[in-house]
Amino acid sequence: MSAVIGRRTVGEVMTGEVVRARPDTSFEELAGLLATYRISGLPVVDDDDKVMGVVSRTDLTGHRAGRGPDGPGRRRTVRTLRRPAGTRPVAGPSPAAAGLMTSPAVTVHPEQRVVDAARIMERRHVDRLPVVDEEDRLIGITTRRDLLRVFLRTDEEILADVSGAVLGRAPAAHRVDGLRIDVRDGTVTLAGLPEPALDTAVLIRAAWRVDGVVGVVNQLTARGDGGH
Repeated sequence: MSAVIGRRTVGEVMTGEVVRARPDTSFEELAGLLATYRISGLPVVDDDDKVMGVVSRTDLTGHRAGRGPDGPGRRRTVRTLRRPAGTRPVAGPSPAAAGLMTSPAVTVHPEQRVVDAARIMERRHVDRLPVVDEEDRLIGITTRRDLLRVFLRTDEEILADVSGAVLGRAPAAHRVDGLRIDVRDGTVTLAGLPEPALDTAVLIRAAWRVDGVVGVVNQLTARGDGGH
C-alpha cells in the first residue's frame, strides 16, 4: 500500500545558528553585524530569547535617510540652519535596536510546512522568518534562499541526488529486489520488494534529506505479504 511520508518542514531547512541582537544593541553594532555576516536582517530577542522584532538593512538605511519631509533628516537640516555661527553640530544619539526594529515579528514554528512558510513570506512581504519553539523562544531562522533550495530544483537533479543517497545506504539498498526510484514534481517514489527484516525507514529518510524533495511515496512492499 502506498503512503506519503510527510512534507518538508521548516525545521528541516532552517539555520540553527542565528545572528541576533538585543533591544539595546546600538545602531553601529547592528550595521556591523549585518556587514560581517553578510545578512540582510536579524531578529531582536529579550533576555529569555523571545523574539521582539526584526531589524533589516531597510530599517537602518531608512533611519539614516530620514522618513519624509517631517522625518529625522528634515529635523537635522532645520537644526543646522539655525545653529549659531562658529559652533559645531551636535549629533543626536542613534536609536538602538528597540527603536529600529519592525515589531511584532512574523514567526513560524519548526513543524510548519515549507510551502506554508513561503506563503507567509509572500503575503507579509518579508525575506526571513524567525523560527520559534512552543514558548516563542528563538531556535532558528529561515530565509527565502532556504526555501528556494527546496523548490527550485528539477526532477532530474533530485533523482540523481536521491539515487546517490539511497544507493549509498548499502547494504540496505541491495536488499531490495527491483528497486525503482522515480521523481515527479519533487515527490519521490521508492518501489521494490525488500527483504522482510529490512527497515525501509532507512531508505525513506535518505531520500527525504535531499534538497528539493517535498514528499516520499513508499511503495516498498515486503516479500510474501502479497502487496497488502
